[in-house]
Parts: sequence; C-alpha cells; structure tokens
Amino acid sequence: MRKFIAGSLCAVALVFLAGCAVGPNYKRANVQVPGTWKTQGPWQTAAPKDGILKGAWWTIFGDTQLNGYEQQLLNANQSLVAARDRLEQARAFARVATSGLFPQLAADPYAQRQRVSANRPALGGARLASEITQDVFAIPFALNYEVDLFGRVRRNIEAANASLQSTAADLQNAQLVLSAELAADYFALHELDAEFQVVQESVAIQQRGLELVQQRHAGGIASGLEVAQQASLLESTKTQLSLVRQQRVQYEHAIAVLTGNPASTFSVPAAPLKETPPVIPAGVPSDLLERRPDIASAERRMAVQNAEVGVATAAFYPHITLAGTGGVQSRDITSLISAPSAFWSIGSDMLQPILAGGRNRANLAGAKAAYNESVANYRETVLTAFQQVEDGLSGLDNLASAAATQQAAVEDARRALSLANKRYTGGITSYLDVITAQSALLTNERLATQLLGQRIVTSVYLVKALGGGWDASQLKGQYVRPHPAQALQP
Repeated sequence: MRKFIAGSLCAVALVFLAGCAVGPNYKRANVQVPGTWKTQGPWQTAAPKDGILKGAWWTIFGDTQLNGYEQQLLNANQSLVAARDRLEQARAFARVATSGLFPQLAADPYAQRQRVSANRPALGGARLASEITQDVFAIPFALNYEVDLFGRVRRNIEAANASLQSTAADLQNAQLVLSAELAADYFALHELDAEFQVVQESVAIQQRGLELVQQRHAGGIASGLEVAQQASLLESTKTQLSLVRQQRVQYEHAIAVLTGNPASTFSVPAAPLKETPPVIPAGVPSDLLERRPDIASAERRMAVQNAEVGVATAAFYPHITLAGTGGVQSRDITSLISAPSAFWSIGSDMLQPILAGGRNRANLAGAKAAYNESVANYRETVLTAFQQVEDGLSGLDNLASAAATQQAAVEDARRALSLANKRYTGGITSYLDVITAQSALLTNERLATQLLGQRIVTSVYLVKALGGGWDASQLKGQYVRPHPAQALQP
C-alpha cells in the first residue's frame, strides 16, 4: 500500500506540473487617480510618505485616556471578535480548497453475515441448488485524485485565497471604522463637557444679573417686566444644561459598548475639550489605493470573481479522475490478513460535457457579469475614498477659518455685554439690551466650543479616510499555500 500511495503521488505531481489553468489571469482594474488633492492646506508635507501614520494612529492626538479606551476596543469589542472569527473561517475554507490538489484516501472496513436467496436469478435460467449463508469481512481502501489539467482546482484555490485576503482587509476596515468612531465619540463627549462649562458660566452671569435687577426692582428703579425677562432667560439657560448633560450620557453609553463594557457600570471622567487638531499628513492621492482597507477588500473581491471565471471556463474541458481501490476480503476473519485475501484495481475516468442545456455557458456568463460588477464596486469604493479625503481636507480648512472668526465674535459679545451692563446701570438703556447681550454671548461661546469639537472630530475622520496608517502589504501574509505534507494528513 505504501508503494501504491507513493507511486500515485509521483504520478499526480507529474500531471500537475504538466497542466495549465484556463480562464483569464488576474489584473487589477484601472481607476482614475488625481495627481493632487483639491484642497491644499498647511498640513501637507514635502515628502508625504515620511509622515504617513503607522499603527496606533490615535496616539497622534496625545490623549492617554483615549489610548486606553482604544486598547480596550481592540481587546473586547464584540464586532471585532466576530470579524476575527470570520477571518479564521475564510482561512479554513482556503485550506479546504488546497486539499483538492491531493489524492483522497478512504478506508471502509466492514463485517457482515448474509443469506443469499435460493430463488435468486441465475444465468441461463438454471435453478440454484439452495440458499447460501455466509460471513464477509473486508478492509477496502479507495484512492481518488482529480487530475487538474485545466486548472479548476487551482482557480478554486486562487479564489479562496483572494477571499481570505478580502476578509482580512474587512477585519482591518472594521477595526479602523470602530476605532475612529470611538475617537469621534470621545472628543464629542469632551466637547460637551466644555459646552456644559460654558453654559454653567452663563448661568452664573445670568444669576448675578437676576440678583441685580431684583435689587433695583426692590428699590423702585427696575420694572417687574425686567425681572421676569431675566428670570426667563436664566431658566431657559438651565434647561440647556440638562440637554447638554443628556447628550453627554448618550456618548458615554456609546463608548461603553465600543469598549466592551456594560453601559450601567461605565463612566468617562469629565474633562472640557481644549486641544486643537493635530497636523494630519495627507500624502498624495495615489497612496490611498494602498492605504485604505476597504479599497483593498474591494480589489481582492475582484480577484475572487476573476478566479471564478476560470472555474466556470474549466467546466467546458474534460474532467479526469484517477482512481484505485485495494484491500483484503475474506469469508473467514482468521484468513482476512493474508495474501490470497488481497484485491486491487486501478483505473481512470474522463468526463467530457457534450450537452448540458446551456448550463455551462450560463455559469460562465454569470461569472463574467459578477466580475464586471466587482470592478464597478471597486471603482466606486475608490471614488468614495477620494471624496471622503477631500471632505476632510476642505472641512478642516473651512472650520479653521470659521473658528478664527468665531473667536473674534466671542470677544465682541463679551465687550457688548460689558457695555450693556454699564449703560443699563447708568440709566441710558433698558434691561432688554443686557438680556440680549447675555443671550448673544452664550450663543457665540457655545458655537466656538462646537467648532473646536467639529475640528477635532473632522481630524479623526480624515485619519480614517486616509486609512489610519494601514498598508496593503500586510495582506501578503494572508495566504494558504498547499504543502506536500497535506497528502498524508488524516
């Protein structure tokens, strides 16, 4: 049996080396790539690749608490756990595909006692003497191998490995999306902390204003209308505090889920946002094709569909199988393992499709259409990536300009409130000017705080749009290669 298996493996190797794989060889589809980004800001670098983010991209923000939450996400986020399991499934399926390159050996031992009818049909119509009762013991082995002359098995392996790489890219994309969402929620939460602080300060200002107007009313200087107007503004501002607090709680719960914690036991310490956005090296547009895991996934799905076209093409060619059986069989278990009990047979089979009702042509047409669809999806993914980067670049540019003018508006509002208070206490204007100035200051300070939060969140999403420091070369290790040792694996 050892000599039989060894000889079969040698024959298989010779046939395999002589075979060819029908169908188109894979070539990445062309996409239109702009030479430069439309928005050119001060964050552009002279040598873009020198500044490309690597690994833990969130460390660019210099926030140790965020770094800790991101590590929790990598370790405990259940969506990432599921994505890792999908990767292991894809790796297992790729190993299944490589098994088709090797012979399949099976043993089917059995023992039975049987009675053969005396009235069973016999050649020439002769009547048989009597029934027969006998024992049968056997240990048969069957060896089968598909000769992959036209590459059906190899195209299946090609498709399985491309699918494995696509799933690996999907895992990296899920990690990028979730880590970016965590960072965005984290900074949005702390922006609300800053906004809460702004509203609290306005409450204090308006509380002092209410005390002043109440004193003046008691002295007969201010009217009851002025007291009511100031009290109304104060209560309205206190209402805003509750609404800001509610928004913060929702972000806190979202961060809990992202980091794999129950919302009921999780809390984020309050810390008003003060940071300004870091410099984000954008690189050049052509880099994006290798830095976005979703682009890599779409490109690998093209390779899957291209290989499927090869599988469909191979269906038009002969299907050749080598087969061998051998073992021992006896009516008596005591003589089962002996030379006279041995039996064997070897042979081959070739199946050539002739008429199939158009099935093979339809399968091929469907495979080609699926490939064309994957090309369109790939190009759409690339276009969307360029859009997201341009959105981030232009967003940072415009928000920086808006933040500068808004800060000037805050200073003007503070000066206006100071003048309104002086004019009111001097008896020049009504208290309505003070109320208007207080309301304008609160609105402008909240908007300035919101713009700071938007700038940092936009920076996070720009990093996400640029791929977060990922590189397509990481997919090269995601490949299952057939090895001769597989032929002897049970």
